[in-house]
Amino acid sequence: MDTYVWWAVAGIGLIIVEMMTGTLMLLILGLAAFAGAAAAWFGASFWVQAVVAVALAATGMIVASNLKKKKAVGDKSNDSLDIGHTVILDSWVSEADGVAKVRYRNATWDAKVMGARTPGGTVFYICAMDGSTLHISSHKPQ
Repeated sequence: MDTYVWWAVAGIGLIIVEMMTGTLMLLILGLAAFAGAAAAWFGASFWVQAVVAVALAATGMIVASNLKKKKAVGDKSNDSLDIGHTVILDSWVSEADGVAKVRYRNATWDAKVMGARTPGGTVFYICAMDGSTLHISSHKPQ
């Protein structure tokens, strides 16, 4: 079998796995394999094919990584829709550390209290979320 067929089979295989996993990186590698297939189709030596595939893969990875970083820094869509909602303080886990249990959406959540310590039953506002821990304050965030 010709070399371009092997490159094309590798590219198709990578793209199929990409569709099952949903990562952008395997798509880039699949396209790089197709570039290697194109180089083989035009009669380039194996080392030229490999350099073309590696160069395209490396360039694609760098571009995708930079785009991902840029999106993470400038994108506010990661802000939780829960910010600004009210919670009710149930009990203190560690009052000295500001760790408490709160009621929110008919469930008990861990919370980190920012500011003054108050008795149970006090209403607080969600300022931020860190995983499943709510950061709450007595002042409504803006």
